[in-house]
Amino acid sequence: MFRLGLIINPVAGIGGRVALKGSDGDDIQQLALQRGATPLAEQRMQQALQMLLEYKNNVHIYTAANHMGENLSKNMGFQTTVVNHNISQNTCGDDTEQTVKSCVEQGVDIILFAGGDGTARNVFYALKGESLPCIGVPAGCKIHSSVYAVTPNHAGELLSLIVKGRALSLTEASVMDIDEDEFRQGRVKAKLHGYLNVPAESQFMQNMKEGGVVHEEITLQDIAAFIVETMEDDRLYLIGSGTTPKAVMDELNIPATLLGLDAVKNHQLVETDVGERQILELIKKHKKVSLIITIIGGQGHVFGRGNQQISPDVIRQIGMDNIVIISTPEKILSLKGQPMRVDTGDEDLNQLLYGMVPVVTGYDEKTLYRIG
Repeated sequence: MFRLGLIINPVAGIGGRVALKGSDGDDIQQLALQRGATPLAEQRMQQALQMLLEYKNNVHIYTAANHMGENLSKNMGFQTTVVNHNISQNTCGDDTEQTVKSCVEQGVDIILFAGGDGTARNVFYALKGESLPCIGVPAGCKIHSSVYAVTPNHAGELLSLIVKGRALSLTEASVMDIDEDEFRQGRVKAKLHGYLNVPAESQFMQNMKEGGVVHEEITLQDIAAFIVETMEDDRLYLIGSGTTPKAVMDELNIPATLLGLDAVKNHQLVETDVGERQILELIKKHKKVSLIITIIGGQGHVFGRGNQQISPDVIRQIGMDNIVIISTPEKILSLKGQPMRVDTGDEDLNQLLYGMVPVVTGYDEKTLYRIG
């Protein structure tokens, strides 16, 4: 008998269609209902479970009372055990967390949950220290985490294969969430909470940078947040040029030189729009120096286009280990498999720079890509 832990966040996504950009908080949920919003999470979970109906005699569902899973599970004819009867009238994150913990105590084989990034966050905190696999059914306004299947049907199809005995390889998937209050003001502040184990099935599970509400603005914010959070004290950072490095300066709340390089230390501006001579003087004054640079869109150049102040002497003195390349996935995809380019004016240096290098493409995400 396959033991399935099932959680539905009944208010997930309720604010999306009425332009509230999220569903977190009782006040937002009430406002959504006043605007005529209809809860959709149960319907989304039903789409997923529909794929399991032919195996329902071999599946036992463990879930929470009423609209958090019990009603749907019983109505669809699954063997059902309610592990959490004490859910609040207006369900909240604590109800999700307690249900997950109760499912773990029952020895379930996998957790299937319907919600958004807030729900994934609750599942993560409930499972801390546990290796139990999960599959998310996308039902929220914010589907920024990569723990979700591409669609409810994908979630159900994948689960049906597992129930039939498909070997289950696991991979870690990020649990991300953004501040909804900031989001409503047009500012995207993403935070990585941790990782959940999910089936390593890329054809079913969404990629963090391609699914849901993720777009270039959010990707830029992810990159910038990661760079700023990992900045070292007393290290000088040379940042620029272009819109991608500007996102880092925006995250620091420092005006940026869009077509130049700025020097930053301890999150404070040191010098603005620095040239080669100034850069070399700054390198002499600081023991630790890093360069944060991006790819020129459409061309793929890292050095030699629009940033000639980063001369061969500058590159050699900083050292490739201290050069951080940042790029949105869209920029890399636009290269269509062609390598990143360098045209430093020093062919020997160009040759040294050739090879596979890490490119920061998201929050704590790196892609190996070739300079050639």
